[in-house]
Amino acid sequence: VQLQASGGGLVQAGGSLRLSCAASGRTFNNNHVAWFRQAPGKEREAVAAISRGGSTTYYSRSVSGRFTISRDNTKIMAYLQMNSLEPEDTAVYYCAARSEVNFGGTWYEAPKYKYWGLGTQVTVSS
Repeated sequence: VQLQASGGGLVQAGGSLRLSCAASGRTFNNNHVAWFRQAPGKEREAVAAISRGGSTTYYSRSVSGRFTISRDNTKIMAYLQMNSLEPEDTAVYYCAARSEVNFGGTWYEAPKYKYWGLGTQVTVSS
């Protein structure tokens, strides 16, 4: 599975952005998808994840209630809708995928993800 994130940009605090993750490969639908982010000088952190069928989602505490992860398996796409953006959300955002049956207990662990796309920069100005 090859992944490519897009949709980043510069936005004022309180604004919104929608990130997209385009996938190639028929096995995308068999993979759980997550969004991670990495700010300068900080470790990569998990933001949100969605199960292969889209029925289960997970969010980090810092974005819960503001971000929404979704996917469209017919289009082989995943999305991250980001609302009420804060300067602390500034980072490079990456989409990632993995295929194990059970991933809920480790959805936030970056090393567990086999497939990664290039990131997209999100900058939130105050």
